[in-house]
Amino acid sequence: MERREWFQLLAALAAAPATASMQQAPAEPPSITKDMLIAALKVMGLEFRDPQLELMLANANRALGNFSALRKIEVPQDTAPAFTFAPKLPATPKNAKARFQPSKFTTRKDWKNIEDLAFWPVTSLAPLLKAKKITSTDLTKMYLERLKQFSPKLNCVITLTSDLALDQAKRADTELRRGRYKGPLHGVPWGAKDLLATKGVPTTYGAEPFQNQVLDYDATVVERLEKAGAVLVAKLSMGALAMGGLWFGGMTKTPWDMERTSSGSSAGSASATAAGLVGFSIGTETLGSIISPSIRCGVTGLRPTYGRVSRHGAMALCWTLDKIGPICRSVEDCALVLQAIYGPDGRDASVISAPFDWNPRLPLKNLRIGVVRKDFDSLKDEEKQLYDQALADLTKAGVTVKPVELPELDTAVIRTILSAEGAAAFDDLTRNGGVDQLKDQGPGAWPNSFRSSRLIPAVEYIRACRARTLQMAAMDKFFQDWDVLVGHPYAGPLMSITNLTGHPQIVVPCGFHNKLPYGLVFTGKVGREGDPMRVAMAYQQATDWHRKQPQLT
Repeated sequence: MERREWFQLLAALAAAPATASMQQAPAEPPSITKDMLIAALKVMGLEFRDPQLELMLANANRALGNFSALRKIEVPQDTAPAFTFAPKLPATPKNAKARFQPSKFTTRKDWKNIEDLAFWPVTSLAPLLKAKKITSTDLTKMYLERLKQFSPKLNCVITLTSDLALDQAKRADTELRRGRYKGPLHGVPWGAKDLLATKGVPTTYGAEPFQNQVLDYDATVVERLEKAGAVLVAKLSMGALAMGGLWFGGMTKTPWDMERTSSGSSAGSASATAAGLVGFSIGTETLGSIISPSIRCGVTGLRPTYGRVSRHGAMALCWTLDKIGPICRSVEDCALVLQAIYGPDGRDASVISAPFDWNPRLPLKNLRIGVVRKDFDSLKDEEKQLYDQALADLTKAGVTVKPVELPELDTAVIRTILSAEGAAAFDDLTRNGGVDQLKDQGPGAWPNSFRSSRLIPAVEYIRACRARTLQMAAMDKFFQDWDVLVGHPYAGPLMSITNLTGHPQIVVPCGFHNKLPYGLVFTGKVGREGDPMRVAMAYQQATDWHRKQPQLT
């Protein structure tokens, strides 16, 4: 390719109107050929094999359509990108006023042996531990045995942390005997998505190139849960580099149908929680990775506000989208875990300093609750009946909803940002050929995405960030009239848009279709997780879907 042709390629990828006064639409860019790809990659110092180039071609040409869609979003010249740069160390954490008032937990007596507790929520386990009706050691041994028994069938565990768990459980028991109660997580076994650093224990990212990676420090979330007295029993499976359910050990399964994937990327976290192998787990989300597997496995998943939980020690995929949150058996369990892990740590500059408000006893009548009827009305047959019943049950629970329509926003923005940042996060792995080791080399997998995304011009990425600013403003304006949205997780753009704008979501099981659980999603204002959680908890108190247990053999 001649130098002139190379610049024509760049122009085709990056062309956009120079000023708002230009009336003429830009010419359609030419199709990208394999020779053009090779030349562009050569300038970047990269070379790929022919099969890889063939896969990249479709993505590269498809990207032109996304760029064209981005250019149709009118972005005023004075619109700043939706990210900030702070050339300083993270701010010292500030003390926020505590507004955490959970329910009063009572000691249940409906159990005979320790394994009867496998599916109990934290709200039921905590009183037993506090009253010393059970020991953390016995509870931990029970979960470790269940992990050994069922994880091979579910393929949901990468590393059992047996020795660490028993040490932590012994310490918890000693503290409890001495009256040093740390709170409701004290002595409760939990599982970590295997992208959280754990000192001296493999942290594999679910990916072949990192199978033997052992880090010498703990992620902030791991530190905080240990401080709360929780017991780490396993590093749970995740889709390789945080996509899907396929990792280097195979596909993680949902306990409701062991022939089907648990979805991802927090695949093992949702599967293990649903199967009664841990008391709770931690997942992460960039674009659906807490919400989606929580639905498929029939558990409760909370995606907090962006910046609510420190990502120090967590694998980075997309710096402006990654979020950490709990996957549990009930809404209030999620509240207990979030209370233990949220807030600044002096390490992650993106973390906000704001209190987490939680008081489930507050009445719902003061909340303005909308339902995205358009998404539910588009459903058909049994799925529509399932969600019609879920909304009817919500009304019976005392929740008053009014129909709303979301602003018309283009989700191509989030794809461009995620693709560009993901490729940057794994730049070295792409350059050194490490992505070639991943099992999935298909057109929609990370290897092809990382290679193809090298062709996203910086100008297009920044334009997408500026368009993101406008979408954040649109959603902020929308939420001036609403406190909580009730929606379908997949039928509309709600999941994509709120991941882009940083709004929190919580999903709870609401029924079964084709033998698999389905979920109802509640969305709240930025920094106001408590509002959608209270509505979701009202739904759980009126139904029993979250109490269903899969039959494991």
